Formats: sequence, C-alpha cells, structure tokens
Amino acid sequence: MELVKTIAELRGAVDDHRRAGRSIGLVPTMGFLHRGHLSLVVASASANDITVTTIFVNPLQFAPDEDLDAYPRDPEGDAEKAAAAGSDYLFLPEPAEMYPEESLTTVTVAALSAGYEGESRPTHFAGVSTVVAKLFNIVGPCRAYFGEKDYQQLMIVRRMARDLDFRVEVIGCPTCREADGLALSSRNKYLRDPERSAAPVLHRALEAGAHAIRGGEADPAKVRNLMAQMVREEPLARLDYVDVVDSRTLEPVAVCDESNRLIGAAYFGRARLIDNMAVRR
Repeated sequence: MELVKTIAELRGAVDDHRRAGRSIGLVPTMGFLHRGHLSLVVASASANDITVTTIFVNPLQFAPDEDLDAYPRDPEGDAEKAAAAGSDYLFLPEPAEMYPEESLTTVTVAALSAGYEGESRPTHFAGVSTVVAKLFNIVGPCRAYFGEKDYQQLMIVRRMARDLDFRVEVIGCPTCREADGLALSSRNKYLRDPERSAAPVLHRALEAGAHAIRGGEADPAKVRNLMAQMVREEPLARLDYVDVVDSRTLEPVAVCDESNRLIGAAYFGRARLIDNMAVRR
C-alpha cells in the first residue's frame, strides 16, 4: 500500500490506473479504523482493481463544542489495518492540504439533512457533504463505500452524487456489530465499562420496534413510544431521538410498512451513539 498526502499525487495515481482500464474503489473515513471500516475496504478490494482509503478528520463537520481535538486517532495502526484489508492507497492529508484557505463553498442536501442528526448537529452534514464532494472530485469516477450505520449520511451522499452528476456509484454496506448488538463506532472508545454494558439498549430498542411492526403494529407512535421507553429505562442512557422513517425520504411515516427504517440516537456518558435498522416483514 502506498501512503499519499497530497491531492495532486493521489489524483495523478488514480488517473494513471483509470487510463490503464483499472476500476477504482473509494473508502472515505475519519480514521481510528475498526472492523466496520475494514469491511468497507474488503468490499471495495473485492469489487475493484484499485482501492483508495482516505483518512481525514474533517474540521468542517464538527461544531465548536464537539470533539474535533479529542477525536481518536491512530495513523500508524490505521495504515497497517488498511493494507491488511486490501487497500492500495492510503490518502492521509493535512487540513491545510484539503482547505488551503477558508472554505467559502459548502454543499448542502437540504431536506435530507434537516432532521435527526441534522437537528442535533446543525453544521454536521454540510461539512460531510462538502468534504465528500471534494473527495469525489479528487478521485474521479469510482465506486464509493459507506456504512449503513450512518444511514442518514449514506442517503445524503447518494442524493448529492445524483443531484450533482458525480460519476460515482455510492454503495452502502451492512452495519458491523459486537456480539451484543452494539454498532461499531470509533466513539465507542469513549464508553466507560458501565456505559459499554448499557449501550446495546439502543439496538435492543430498535429490535423491539422492528418486532412490533413485523407482528402487525402499524401505528408509528406506538412503535416510537415502545423504543423510547426501553432506552429511558436504562439509567445510563439519555435519549436523543427514536423514530420510524421512510427509508428513501427519511420523513416520519404515517403508517408502518416494509419500506421503513427505525433510527435512534442516545448519549452514554460523553459518547453519543447512533443506530438504525431496516424493517422487514
């Protein structure tokens, strides 16, 4: 695997491969790689001739009171993991390389960004969309791999790519979980032992909601209340939101059906964790 730190170097390398007829896969990450990230690298490496993994803790997607400086980082360990998973290039730019001057241009995907994570973190998705748009422009035509754990982000990136005519196929990959159901996240590192034991309640609440819908419950308010009550019964959890949304529009549904997505977010100490689940009858 080759380590690349400049846009010009990465762009030149992928353009050379593309001219030679090789397909390109892109895995954008913020680093501190875990099994979920690496599953994206494996998926890309299995479907493409060349895989580019990017690690960039993007300052645009952090609010002033969020954990930009404290966000976990392990560049040397990440390089070893990415190489072992099949990455051919690791793009590890400095902030000044990605933003050589104050960025006056941002990308916003209006309706899909408004609720849930967009409401809890108002500046977040504009930062995500902007940096992903830059990466799509740098790498060029490719397949780009994102985890379904960040489902709202996945839908936003897909819509952005479609609306702006990027020659990028956005591919969603299944959420990777611990044995007790906790979705893998770099922020799981923030969990103290009691909080780690409590954290799977969010996944269990979504499972309970899905079970209710599969059992015939059509009222989303009843499903929301069921999920919320389960989280609130955990003393170490502080609920942010749970809801039943249309899997394509992310709008709250009037009636539960097989095209719904259950979503939720909760705080466990300093860790804010998110999760989601498709409902399949």
